[in-house]
Amino acid sequence: MIDILGKRYYFFIFSLLVIIPGLVVLGLWGLPLSIDFTGGSYLEVRFSSGQAPQPADVIAAYQGLGVEDVLVQSTGPDTLLARSSFLDDATRSQVISTLESTFNQKVTLLRFDSVGPTVGREVAGRAALAVGVAALGVVIYMTLAFRGVENSLRYGICAIIAMIHDVAVVISLAAIGGHFFGWQVDSLFLTALLTVIGFSVQDKIVVFDRVRENATIHRRLPFETLVNHSIVQTLQRSINTQLMTVEFMLLALALFGGVTLREFALILLVGLFSGTYSSIFIAAPILVVWETGEWRNWFRRSPQAAA
Repeated sequence: MIDILGKRYYFFIFSLLVIIPGLVVLGLWGLPLSIDFTGGSYLEVRFSSGQAPQPADVIAAYQGLGVEDVLVQSTGPDTLLARSSFLDDATRSQVISTLESTFNQKVTLLRFDSVGPTVGREVAGRAALAVGVAALGVVIYMTLAFRGVENSLRYGICAIIAMIHDVAVVISLAAIGGHFFGWQVDSLFLTALLTVIGFSVQDKIVVFDRVRENATIHRRLPFETLVNHSIVQTLQRSINTQLMTVEFMLLALALFGGVTLREFALILLVGLFSGTYSSIFIAAPILVVWETGEWRNWFRRSPQAAA
């Protein structure tokens, strides 16, 4: 039988090595919030020549109108998407006219959306509330579902700790992508984050449910051996349903889905992989550490060292 739990501290260290760099970037430069949370305007246009100008030239045109905080990205060979501070209708018309005169071609407005700063703060508050309610719901559900098992509350708390691990991985990725690649945290990021939470919790329930079933069958097995046996039994299911199906679809979406969906697909790709990883290598090992009381000896000197 594969000894997964025997190497649990290596898995803990690996997770820290993945998460800590992103948290450092987050602490130094913050999370790059889009106008969905801060307020502002989206402006997507098409150029009649069939070839869009360079984003830097469009930024210069915006700045000529006094709009300094603008981010421009190409969404196609002849289309551009600009994110900026809040624009009223008059300023939007000036932007279109300036682009037409600067680049000497007709500019067609494809999309113009604006979000006020008050709405942005409300969206951010509701996003945090949604994550908190989801975490509380997981603890309550797993405590009730595992009420026939000793220390059933621990199963829910271990699932939440592993879910926090997955959220930290996603946020670290967003912070690194925002600082080095110009990503922004928008409503699609929130959708991806909640999806990662849902898939993550689902996989952890499957693993813990197998632990519960085996606990009634193999009563004499040590708890660590019992959990390791349960992980091995669910390993093929996790690989087949998560990695071999969903991950391949998301990889294709990230490669061929276009610029506007690339960040969303990459965040889901990494987040769902982290959810599968944490179900096997984080949640169950933490449960074993807790149940066996192993954590009590973490900061004690060994008998040889004391001698």
